[in-house]
Amino acid sequence: MSPAVVLDEAAGHITVDKLGIGHSATADGGLLLIPTSLGWPHLSVLHRYGWQPALHYPVGSPELASPPSVEQLTLRLTALSHPVRMRLCRHLARSAHTTSELAQVQGMTAPEISRHLSVLKKAGLVTTRRRGRYVLHQLDVTVVARLGSDFLEGILR
Repeated sequence: MSPAVVLDEAAGHITVDKLGIGHSATADGGLLLIPTSLGWPHLSVLHRYGWQPALHYPVGSPELASPPSVEQLTLRLTALSHPVRMRLCRHLARSAHTTSELAQVQGMTAPEISRHLSVLKKAGLVTTRRRGRYVLHQLDVTVVARLGSDFLEGILR
C-alpha cells in the first residue's frame, strides 16, 4: 500500500508512520480502507477517539504518466474555458451520462451537447463506453486532477 504503513500480523497492529497521536482499538468497527485516485501519492489517515479509523490510500500505478505536451495542455485548458463544457464536466465527474441525458439537463439539443463532448474527448478529458445501444460519457478525473501539475511542468520545461 505504502512504505508509510507497516503491518505486524503477529501482534495484530498496523503502524502508520507520522501519525501524530495515539492509537485506535478496532475491535468494534475495524479499519475502513478507502481507495482513491485523487490523493496519489499521499496516504491520509482519519483518527478520532470513538470513531472508526479510516485510511485513504492511492490506487493506480506508482509511476506517473509522462506529462502531456504543451499543445495537449493548451487543448485541455481551451476545452475547459467554455462555460457549457465546464457545466458538462460537473455532471460527468459525478457519474456517466448519455448525450440525451446531458441535453435534457442542460436544456440544449443532443447535437449541441455532442459537439461539446467531442471537444472534451479530443482534449482527453472525457472517456466513453458503450452499454448496449447507449454511449456513456464520463470525466476522466485523474487527467483533470493532474492539470495543475501538468501546467507547471509545461511552463517550466
